[in-house]
Amino acid sequence: MKSSHRITVYEHQALYVGRGEPSLTQKQLEALQSFHGEGLPYYSLIHNGVKFCEYVGVLQIGNTVIEILPKADKATGNSSTEATKWRDLLIGMLRAVGGFKIESPSHSSLRIRHNSILDLYVALFLTEAETLLHQGLTKQYRQTEGNSTSLKGSLQFGKHLQQNLTHQERFYVRHNIYDKIHSLNQVLHKTLRLLNRINTNADLHSRIGALLLNFPEMPDVAVSDAFFERITYTRKTESYRTAIEIARLLLLNYHPDVRKGQNYVLALLFNMNLLWEQFVLASLKKHKPEDITLDSQVKRDFWKPERGNKSQLRPDIVINADKMYCLVLDTKWKNRNGYSPQSDDLQQMYAYLSYYNADRAILIYPGNTNEMQEGTFYDTQGKLSDKTCSLISIPINPDISEWQKSIARQCLFII
Repeated sequence: MKSSHRITVYEHQALYVGRGEPSLTQKQLEALQSFHGEGLPYYSLIHNGVKFCEYVGVLQIGNTVIEILPKADKATGNSSTEATKWRDLLIGMLRAVGGFKIESPSHSSLRIRHNSILDLYVALFLTEAETLLHQGLTKQYRQTEGNSTSLKGSLQFGKHLQQNLTHQERFYVRHNIYDKIHSLNQVLHKTLRLLNRINTNADLHSRIGALLLNFPEMPDVAVSDAFFERITYTRKTESYRTAIEIARLLLLNYHPDVRKGQNYVLALLFNMNLLWEQFVLASLKKHKPEDITLDSQVKRDFWKPERGNKSQLRPDIVINADKMYCLVLDTKWKNRNGYSPQSDDLQQMYAYLSYYNADRAILIYPGNTNEMQEGTFYDTQGKLSDKTCSLISIPINPDISEWQKSIARQCLFII
């Protein structure tokens, strides 16, 4: 197991070489610089450092683990208490939108969550793999061909003559085998081999080694988005679903360093703006009355050029679309701190009101206190119209369940 250097930062925070706390080494900066041009949109390069953006989670480059946490207030400092608060919040939000397939915060895998969200995903995968191995890995039929001392299946006559002209005791045949070598088990084994190379958590090292020791050897398998999309589950293989979902996340976000072989990248990062949108949507779905409809990303055609693709409007959430008391909601992961919203946001909300024939538009922010502010748009004659936009700030609550209830109360009481 390799030792690691761990750094905890917050979204939109910068890291510099030899400056500030935490800071980067020159080698760490060079590793980040070398991968900046490889399609990783998680940070930008600045003078003698990097600046992170709206992505949160874990970025591991070689033996350096950078944990990027969300933060929606102006509190300063990187104390362990502050980091724990936002790490727990991120885990709770991911759990609420389905990022973690766990039912309770007391789940044994959560004991290591103080290290990083990457360790939590690894621990969850190991728990699933251990369960599957204990229950017995499933077997499936697969087709194979080669020389055999007995005639079984179908004789491949051309290859038989080519290889066995002087070996009359052998037959080149194609036949089915019922064993554990199939794509699901191959993915699990491939993920365990990857974790054995990159894991830096001492608490997980022995579990990875024990699984590899007891797992049957598997041929390697090439994975891609298309590969995972083709996977189907049956009654016998449904128990693999969670492990395969985590394996997909780990394998597809691993970028090997083909030049030096040392500074590989594993990026388990989530767009915080999108996560906030999904979290608000999940909260509303969980607590909405039955007579209210809820839709996300409802598209309306907006503009058609002479050539090329048309433009569309697509608000985050629409309540009671095409019905009475239609509301259009847009989520913004930023603390307003009493300031007015940006003009672009208001113009966007005005367009939503018109194109969705909505009664009201709502901008939803995280905040420090419950706050609701009403605003009215002017019409083309310079007079106040009947089109309104509400600004709702909802205080962050470490109790995720209570936070979701608060979001639903604030957003749905207007109807």
